[in-house]
Amino acid sequence: MPGTLLLDSEGLSKLYLKDRTVVALVQAASEEGIRVATSAMTTLEADYERIHPARIKWILSRVDVHDVTKEITDQAAALLRADHLHGHKHAIDAAFAVIARNTPRPVTVLTSDPEDLTLLCGTSVEVVKV
Repeated sequence: MPGTLLLDSEGLSKLYLKDRTVVALVQAASEEGIRVATSAMTTLEADYERIHPARIKWILSRVDVHDVTKEITDQAAALLRADHLHGHKHAIDAAFAVIARNTPRPVTVLTSDPEDLTLLCGTSVEVVKV
């Protein structure tokens, strides 16, 4: 596969809400054989209050959802320590960054929080603000 498009909570929320830019990016990625993915924690964090459950289920059936395992949380804790960040505020981003770092390259992350994710993901991941 030629890479991964990884959606954080804002990217996934905008996909749920049919945001034209995000829908176009996801559609283009799929057409190019680029894997579209997110994390299990992101599915909880994303805005789903105004979205019909059937739409959420349909979207998630077309997105690879990565489990957040003990191994991922251990690596996330190491990232938080290395970057002197507190888990209370950055735990989900750190786990997401570990997934981004371990996902088939090239990796592009769609986020509303490029500063924190750029720091946590490092230079091997392209972080794009949506």
